[in-house]
Amino acid sequence: MHHTPRKFGFKKQRGQGMTEYIIITALVAIAAIAAFTYFGGTARSQVAGMAKELSGQSATASINRAKNVSNKAQQEADKDKGMDAYGNK
Repeated sequence: MHHTPRKFGFKKQRGQGMTEYIIITALVAIAAIAAFTYFGGTARSQVAGMAKELSGQSATASINRAKNVSNKAQQEADKDKGMDAYGNK
């Protein structure tokens, strides 16, 4: 008996690999957005402070803003959040 190979099995596996790739990419994007949401203000303030100091200006306001934003991010990180508090900020 002569068996012909199935043509459909390869396409199914190829589609499965693409789906897994899309899911992993989406999870990485969500993690990056979350990290930027919590630490973006701090990073922007620190970079602004460094730019001011390099240009010879006082960066006290930018440094203080970076401290305040990082303290706020720490307070948010310390909160106990679960699925029951999903809509709460």
